[in-house]
Amino acid sequence: MKKVAVFIAAGSGMGADAAKLLAKKGFKVAIMSSSGKGERLANKLNGLGFTGSNLNHNHIKDFINKVIQKYKRIDVLVNSAGHGPKGDILKIKDEDWILGMETYFLNVVRAVRIITPIMKKQKSGSIINISTYAVFEPNSNFPTSGIFRAGLASFTKIYADKYARYNIRINNILPGFIDSLNAKDDFIKRVPLKRIGSVNEISSVIELLSNKGGAYITGQNIRVDGGITRSV
Repeated sequence: MKKVAVFIAAGSGMGADAAKLLAKKGFKVAIMSSSGKGERLANKLNGLGFTGSNLNHNHIKDFINKVIQKYKRIDVLVNSAGHGPKGDILKIKDEDWILGMETYFLNVVRAVRIITPIMKKQKSGSIINISTYAVFEPNSNFPTSGIFRAGLASFTKIYADKYARYNIRINNILPGFIDSLNAKDDFIKRVPLKRIGSVNEISSVIELLSNKGGAYITGQNIRVDGGITRSV
């Protein structure tokens, strides 16, 4: 039986690359994005595509229902995110802080809430959230991302403790500066490896966490950042 991997907010970048890799490795894939790119990519991969927003509970629910109708199971969930508000930490408006929470935290909570009963019934599943190195290295350039994804790190550990008994694993990947984004030269100089990472270096970790090789990993924040994180 082929495994089924679901990707949310994966029309481009790291999520899209991971979907391509898992499809190549024999997974059935389903991809949702708000732009329509995810649906087009899924069609190219002979998978299931859906256009919708991870800020909308009903969109996620409808997408997951279509996946179950077609494939009858979900083995892997990969959550990506869009780009939340930026700005001076005291000049960001309340509504933009709330949008940041929607973009970087509740996007995961909504999807996990919907998919957990499915994985619980299967007694297996791997949830992978693409987060950021700024969880442990707060950066004023990405205030809402770092703050709400720090909350996601706590959510992940609490969830991992509770649902490990059902053989459901959850982990966060913390990328540094990746080639799917426009990294400034002064950012790159801070990276000990003196280069930006590639999307396929993130996809390789997603593949590990999706398979037996990662079966003993849960509740972790896995840094894939070229060494930029200084905390130990």
